[in-house]
Amino acid sequence: MNNALKCLCLAGTTFIFVLLVMSCKDAKKEEVNQLVKVLADPGLEYNAYAQKATDRVISRSDYADKLYGFWLGQCIANWTGLVTEMDKIGNIGEIKTGPFYTREDWGKPDQPSIWGEGLPSELSDNIDFVFRGEDEIWGADDDTDIEYMYQHLLYTNKTSMLSGKQIKEGWLKHIKHEEENYLWVSNQKAFDMMLNGAVPPETSDPQLTKDSIYDNYYEMIDAQLTTEIFGLYAPTRPDIALKMANLPIQTTARENAQWISEFYVIMYSLASDVDENLSKKEQMAWMAMQAREHLPNDSYTAKMYDFVKSRYDENIPWEQTRDELYERYQVNQEDGYTITSKNIFCNGCFAAGINFGASIVSLLYGEGDIKETIKIGALAGWDSDNPTATWGGLLGFMLGKEGVESAFGRKFSDKFNIHRTRVNFPDNGLDSFDEMAKKGIYIIDRVVQEEIGGGVDLEKNVWYIPGK
Repeated sequence: MNNALKCLCLAGTTFIFVLLVMSCKDAKKEEVNQLVKVLADPGLEYNAYAQKATDRVISRSDYADKLYGFWLGQCIANWTGLVTEMDKIGNIGEIKTGPFYTREDWGKPDQPSIWGEGLPSELSDNIDFVFRGEDEIWGADDDTDIEYMYQHLLYTNKTSMLSGKQIKEGWLKHIKHEEENYLWVSNQKAFDMMLNGAVPPETSDPQLTKDSIYDNYYEMIDAQLTTEIFGLYAPTRPDIALKMANLPIQTTARENAQWISEFYVIMYSLASDVDENLSKKEQMAWMAMQAREHLPNDSYTAKMYDFVKSRYDENIPWEQTRDELYERYQVNQEDGYTITSKNIFCNGCFAAGINFGASIVSLLYGEGDIKETIKIGALAGWDSDNPTATWGGLLGFMLGKEGVESAFGRKFSDKFNIHRTRVNFPDNGLDSFDEMAKKGIYIIDRVVQEEIGGGVDLEKNVWYIPGK
């Protein structure tokens, strides 16, 4: 072949190669444009932002996967914990539930709860994980539905800080007024007060919530299962997360119950700030100690945490620590925990304090293993679906979708039915974890711009988050 022909062939080859490269680039550009279109909130004006050297850079797509993992992990843990909810609360007063569960009870027949009319759970004959297969639908429960509602309210109101009026309007719109409404204790009290005109935070005021039944609604568990998600809306910035969560928490909680809820919010926010070189056990321990610093040292909440931590550090089996927790706080009423003396139903089995203690048992002894943490939480006693949902959600977030699936060795449903417990949501209440995660990303976009003072780079699909 002569040189001219060689040059012509090479030129043609180069031209074709350039066309192919251009075509690939165009396709890639179109793919990126589609991604940006999907991940850009049409209700938010994105401001220009100059990245600072000290900014934390977080991938929005990675975070969306983590939010998916949060909803999935929380649903698995919530429904698993429901199997043993209120099976074991101790033997004080009229209700006696016999010895607490131990690790040996996992996989064995479920025992009746205090309100199960002598029957075990309908969810599972045995104490075991509860799953929803790929063709099934996860149902909402009180450990997921108020958080779902707050996410909806943040997005539809185009705000990072819900007002008392917005919270009240949301509760009255999305919670059934008369039929079974899946509200308990302080949530029900707050709802009743809203129906009568009260606006949060009046709904948790210790003086306003007194009634003939008992005067400590603000000390109950409810806020700690409805507000953890606010920590995820302010990645690496617990100060902002606490600011966002303050009024939702005070819708139902004050004092120790509020501090417990804030403990969880802090841990959820710090989940984006962990050292990735540490093990999950070390990461969880670091987050917990950071959150512990927020608790007033003279509170029973701080003393409960310190007690459980001391027993864990001494390598005491978790069952013994749980039993000692029961004796110390429900029997002997130490460290200012006086729920037993109030003579309320089931010895305050749904109080913030004792369930926080059980929660810390599952947190520390679970050592960052999602399956082990859920198991311990389900077996520890009291309102067992609450601690399981809290830590299942947090660890699910840290693992992401594939991490959760890998931990359990299977695929799960991505569908969620909020109308199992709540009402008046779009699409007859049917949603998906992908869409729920996307809405979470949009909320964080606004938080990053309006509250944190950072920026959103849609082209690189990242957040720039300044430090405190």
